[in-house]
Amino acid sequence: MRVLLVDDETELVSTVAERLSFRGIGADWVTTGQEALQLARENDYDIAVLDVKMPSMSGLELAREIRKLKPGLAIIFLTGHGSQADFDEGVSQAGEEYYLAKPIDIEVLVDKMKEILG
Repeated sequence: MRVLLVDDETELVSTVAERLSFRGIGADWVTTGQEALQLARENDYDIAVLDVKMPSMSGLELAREIRKLKPGLAIIFLTGHGSQADFDEGVSQAGEEYYLAKPIDIEVLVDKMKEILG
């Protein structure tokens, strides 16, 4: 399994990538939407894990752009901000149904990725 992780919190995203690698899951991580799009152009991923709230490009905007490049890519959103109703509305607009709340429980993340990928 190969994962693209995107979160503007460097310490968080690098730690998640490291913990996934301990479990045999390859993960590339970046802190901006533009960097994520570049990696998505250059690599094949099984799943992308995107922070919802990021400066300059939100996770929902990023998901729409990634879908243009990789229509079948599974996406999990991470959220630590806003109300559940706001999040549900944004996810509905993006066509996604997978999300996890921060702080991230790595085992829950891994289980969700396995569930999505079957």
